[in-house]
Amino acid sequence: MKKKLEILFITLCTSSAFFLNVEGIYKNQISAANIFTQDLFVVTFVFFLLAGWYHKYQQGKITKSKTVLAIIFSFFMVFGNSYLAINSWNLVFGNLLLFILSLFMAIGYFFLFKSIFYFLTTKLEKWQFTPFKKGKNKYFRRFLEVFEQHPFLTSLVILLLCWLIYIIAFYPIILSPDPSFQIKQYFNEHTKYIDWVIQRDPSVNMTTHHPVIHTVLLGGCIQLGRWILNDNFGLFLYSLLQTLCLASVFAYTISYTKKVGIPNKYRLILLAIYALVPMFPLYAMSGVKDTYYTAFIILYVLILFDLIHSYQNKKISKKYALWILLIITLITLFRNNGLYVVILSLPFIFIINKKNRLRLGIVFLLFIALTQTYSKVLIPSLGISEGSIREVLSIPFQQTARYVKEHSEEIGAEERELYDKILGYDDLAKRYDPEKADPVKNMYNKNTTDEELSEYFHYWLQGLIKHPDTYIQATMNNVYGYFYPNSTKWYVYYKYDNRITQNDLVDYHYNSLGPLRQVLSSFGVSFPYLPVLGLLANVGFSCWLMFLMVSYLIDQKKKKYIIVLSPLLVSLLVCVASPVNTYFRYAMPYVFIMPALVFLMLKVWKEGKNHV
Repeated sequence: MKKKLEILFITLCTSSAFFLNVEGIYKNQISAANIFTQDLFVVTFVFFLLAGWYHKYQQGKITKSKTVLAIIFSFFMVFGNSYLAINSWNLVFGNLLLFILSLFMAIGYFFLFKSIFYFLTTKLEKWQFTPFKKGKNKYFRRFLEVFEQHPFLTSLVILLLCWLIYIIAFYPIILSPDPSFQIKQYFNEHTKYIDWVIQRDPSVNMTTHHPVIHTVLLGGCIQLGRWILNDNFGLFLYSLLQTLCLASVFAYTISYTKKVGIPNKYRLILLAIYALVPMFPLYAMSGVKDTYYTAFIILYVLILFDLIHSYQNKKISKKYALWILLIITLITLFRNNGLYVVILSLPFIFIINKKNRLRLGIVFLLFIALTQTYSKVLIPSLGISEGSIREVLSIPFQQTARYVKEHSEEIGAEERELYDKILGYDDLAKRYDPEKADPVKNMYNKNTTDEELSEYFHYWLQGLIKHPDTYIQATMNNVYGYFYPNSTKWYVYYKYDNRITQNDLVDYHYNSLGPLRQVLSSFGVSFPYLPVLGLLANVGFSCWLMFLMVSYLIDQKKKKYIIVLSPLLVSLLVCVASPVNTYFRYAMPYVFIMPALVFLMLKVWKEGKNHV
């Protein structure tokens, strides 16, 4: 009887988490008809499904790490729902009733995640990596033979064939605002970025706001195409190079999983994901810097896995060391925060891989020398201006803007004057967007002195002491989507951007296949909302998978493999410090590698179980 009552209580809590209309309660718009977000039939059906689920899996024991993870995921769900609905945590803390209901919802989520973790563990205990049987179909058998003999080439050809429809439809390239501005910078056009900085050379309108190497690659391809045929062809040369790069990295990833012993069945699943999920070809054809950067991050993660899994007890060659140096340097060249990703991940390998400590140390020192020479010597010598410091101040600026919006009556004349000088005070509250820092930080005064910034942080600290809840909410509101799977925003690019066609700078235009582009764009935009499959493109879910991997590695005493995840965890921290909530391209490094990483970590986990 006690067990039945416990299951009934947990089922009620989980059902309330799924269906209770807390937003309606908060807004006093609740009635018997809309107490649930779904009709009574759906609520009842799910209730009985949950009751059956808990009857089977609720009593199972899980490890401490997974218990902590269940608590964290419950927190993400309850608070994520509140911020998604009303841009604050008032659905949790709005009044006593809401707080009590939120506790019940958190309990429901906790036991749901706890039971899911138990279910996963029991299933994985019995699961084995098994290959496809040869079967009777001679064509499939022949394909498997070719796939086994030439995994890289076979994968590359299939990827390019499947992506060909996107290449044709979006010829020459998908340009969004950022690469369009980069092209204007390459041709030394005046852009907003030069207005944000103190120019090194008045005749040079390029800044390091966007990676210079990527800007030069974009512009250089246009100039080459202009020489060969026309501007459009030059833009296509860029997209073709990028598509070949991304497809080759995915093909290499599939080939690498064969090397470490992943059976063909799972490699074919991986190939199908990379070939058919629309975000991959859409970003292959998009001119954003993040596509190249993501490709290099994927290679870097595989290198870290290799250094732990294959090279822990044997020396790497000089050629392999140069390969590592090339990849980590490209990571830094193609994204400004790539330096932090490398610095906060590669040194940990020195602790684990003692056999290669000296050679890896030399690689790291060469990397620091190269990147510093590039940024401190080459860039200044070309007259290229340094990006604005405001790019790293999104968090405090958002906190200040929310503070001004909610507590303007507490701000003194001197503090107001300082805010006005640095950010513009009169419309600061109006410009505040809870999920995007750009409207606030774009008004940053580039002539702000170090003393004024120091004084700003003095007032910032005072505000934190007086209203820590406002500061916490400002940050949570700007980052919750990276941890909350129900939030999907700023996902893929597909629209035509005409910035570079103004003043006849570049002759850029789509082809006449508008209906085909519309179909492919609709598929791309709707994909994250597909049941189960859509999770492949879900930023919050990919974050959860990383946390779950960390938990399993801790439980299995395979903590050294957490180093493999470190570039992705640092990338998540970069997302937290970024100006935009749930910005997909910021999360691309860990979303794009996640399918392969799941199989690699399952391999590690099964190896650990087999040795117990």
